[in-house]
Amino acid sequence: MRGILASSIGVTCAAALALPLAPPAAASAASVSSVSSAGTPAPVADVATRTVGTAGARAGARAEVPGSTQSLPLRPLTRERASGAVLGLTPRTVRTFSLLGVVWDDPSVDLHGRVQVRTRAASTGDWTDWQDVETHYTQHGADPDSSEAASGKARGATAPLWVGESDGVEVRVLPEPDAGEPEDVDPVGTGSDEGASGGEGAGEVSTLPAGMRLDLVDPGEAEPGESAGGAEPQAEPGESEGPEPQAEPGESAEGAEGAEPAEGAEVPRTGVMTAAAKAASAANSALVPLGATQIPSLTAEETREELVALRGTGLTEQQQAKPYIGPRPSIVTRRGWGADESLREKSFVYTSKVKAAFVHHTASGNSYSCSQAPSLIRGFYRYHTKSLGWRDIGYNFLVDKCGRIYEGRAGGVAKPVKGAHTMGFNSKTTGIAVIGSYGSKKPSSKAVKAVARLTAWKLGLHGMNPKKKTSLTSGGGNLYAKGKKVKMKVISGHRDGFNTSCPGGKLFKKLGSVRSKAAGYQGR
Repeated sequence: MRGILASSIGVTCAAALALPLAPPAAASAASVSSVSSAGTPAPVADVATRTVGTAGARAGARAEVPGSTQSLPLRPLTRERASGAVLGLTPRTVRTFSLLGVVWDDPSVDLHGRVQVRTRAASTGDWTDWQDVETHYTQHGADPDSSEAASGKARGATAPLWVGESDGVEVRVLPEPDAGEPEDVDPVGTGSDEGASGGEGAGEVSTLPAGMRLDLVDPGEAEPGESAGGAEPQAEPGESEGPEPQAEPGESAEGAEGAEPAEGAEVPRTGVMTAAAKAASAANSALVPLGATQIPSLTAEETREELVALRGTGLTEQQQAKPYIGPRPSIVTRRGWGADESLREKSFVYTSKVKAAFVHHTASGNSYSCSQAPSLIRGFYRYHTKSLGWRDIGYNFLVDKCGRIYEGRAGGVAKPVKGAHTMGFNSKTTGIAVIGSYGSKKPSSKAVKAVARLTAWKLGLHGMNPKKKTSLTSGGGNLYAKGKKVKMKVISGHRDGFNTSCPGGKLFKKLGSVRSKAAGYQGR
């Protein structure tokens, strides 16, 4: 197995750290919090800036733009002889948020360090234990030299971490785990970061990226009448066309994930649609009416008829007689999960066809309920566009642990939309992210089945066999140089195209099962 960046990249920190005083898009530093004698962070004023992008210009469109982002510059907390500065934030009260990530100026620079956070639950006031944030995430981005990467807006970042509704946060950035934790770090954050901003006389500049800040994302509330994702997926019509996927060994009991209660029936969205919302919805007009919150599943026969309608002029007689395509699964649209279409770039970008699917995990943690999945996706979307500077959410599709499938990047689920998910291999591919972290946690069988169903349909639209390999040309990355032709499995993991731990070892091991199930759904 190819090496994992998080464990293979060494780090040497200097004796001190100098940080820019005003990183791009960052707010003023939050005031230093005080701590009670018992070690409980006392409330402080929140002075972080609320970023709303172009949506703020739509005066009168609705009372308030859903969601917001708070940006807090990280500061040196202490200095230690051997390993250099430790960066972070002491405990502080902030406006309510549910998702966080650390962002820095240059997307080509890796974070050679360890990020840990703890947060305070808004409902109880209790602080969590320290949690690690996945630091290698930029590889989920646009290809080098693409217009999206070269826009000047892109930034480096950790993976987003879902923490639930919280109103307090503390952060620390440490050397690589194998370098040991600095002795001078206060384990409960009782030290002060006042005056510790680096600058002249602070010693050598650390190898940590410049302009590091913590972004706290409020994904916003669903608009009135919004569907939370529809009913939990059931057996789809037409499954007799291929072998019924069986539970993997040890997956017969799925615990809390499999026991997630079914959601209520879909409720149509109401209200006036903006021009951007109409455009995103119209991209699926060949499949559903304008404004639909969900694309319904089809039987195998209905899917074949749809394929002929969508691709008829490009199909051979044999393909028209018996196309290999899985039944179309139900898909929650962007309108269904509540996308604020003002956050993305207006135009859609397409590639010529879809020859392969790359499977990812979001590395955002597993402490979410399936009813919260639309909120997580709204959080990812805002994080990708406002914090990382991408044109839209990076993934083409997302799958929650209950097996629901969601439309990702705008442009139409049946069309070859170019995403920003596998740096170097975004052309002629589609990116599917399973929501959660699957390095040590096994994905649910429902999620695995959903990925198989989705790939059977999506790849079938382009005549691709899930059990075969295909040739892709690298756009540049840390495994394959730009222009190199690579034989890749039609269903691959992110780590097949880039030296990364994604999609997590446990999910990666399921891809063989995904390939065989997808081929079965296609009738192969």
